[in-house]
Amino acid sequence: MRMKKTVFALCLSAALLAGQSLPALADVNLVPQDLSAAPTFPAASLQTLSWLPVEPSRTQVTTLSENHANLNAAGVTGSVAAYSLPANIGELTITLSSEVKQNQVFAPNVLVLDENIRPAAWFPARFFTYQQPGVMAADRLEGVMKLTPALGQQKIYLLVFTTEKDLTETTTLLDPAKAYARGTGNAVPDIPDPIAQHSRDGTLKLKVKTSSGSSILVGPLFGSSGPAPVTVGNTQPVAPATYRAAPVSDAKPKPIMTDTEGYFNQNIREAVEKGNIDKALKLLDEAERLGSTSARHVFISSVKGKG
Repeated sequence: MRMKKTVFALCLSAALLAGQSLPALADVNLVPQDLSAAPTFPAASLQTLSWLPVEPSRTQVTTLSENHANLNAAGVTGSVAAYSLPANIGELTITLSSEVKQNQVFAPNVLVLDENIRPAAWFPARFFTYQQPGVMAADRLEGVMKLTPALGQQKIYLLVFTTEKDLTETTTLLDPAKAYARGTGNAVPDIPDPIAQHSRDGTLKLKVKTSSGSSILVGPLFGSSGPAPVTVGNTQPVAPATYRAAPVSDAKPKPIMTDTEGYFNQNIREAVEKGNIDKALKLLDEAERLGSTSARHVFISSVKGKG
């Protein structure tokens, strides 16, 4: 779908896998689109990275070591992981975990980039919180991110790295004896918990799922009042030098039938009401392709009303 503006509705979920009676939570005051404190990377360096494609519903395991790729940027140190995600399959629920091994752990930061490799959002290390081991998982730092790219983009990218500041910090783990006592209902022993030192190396697990569930839009849409939304992708697309745009026809589309327009408007309202923004955008695109002049107004009004 091509719209006058390519909009990326960025959705954030601070939900983490449960495991403790009082689980650690991600920073609720985090604003992912605030890039002011994020490290900056030379565009040429980002272009040289080999972006690893990630398939939905399959866990991608990455072992970071001194032989892995790295980037020169102020404050950034050690290896980096670079992932390529499909942006044309709706809402993405992305779970990133960094495993603790031998009381060491890689503290991840995630920079989200648009299809043109431009920064769009940043999840610093404090977003990824400690989760105690479970039946199928080890001690780890973990966070869940929800991103909803609007139609029109084909790829978005995740750059995972750690910083020099992160290396000065540690993560307090849960002693296995305490975990066992809590699980069995016995008295929790008064013993110190082990400390994991943050390191330049580590093991990352990335899992991407698609979802049509409800999401939280961050920022207004399509000229509504308030701060500008996060925009990922060209706001005014320019054809590459190797591409020649097809000539634009002067013929105007035939007016859409009233019943057809009403059908699309009703379904747009229902999709927004259910939180299925991806479906609503598809309906809007199809309605405008058929000549609707009211579908966009219905979509905007529905989103504002839902907020």
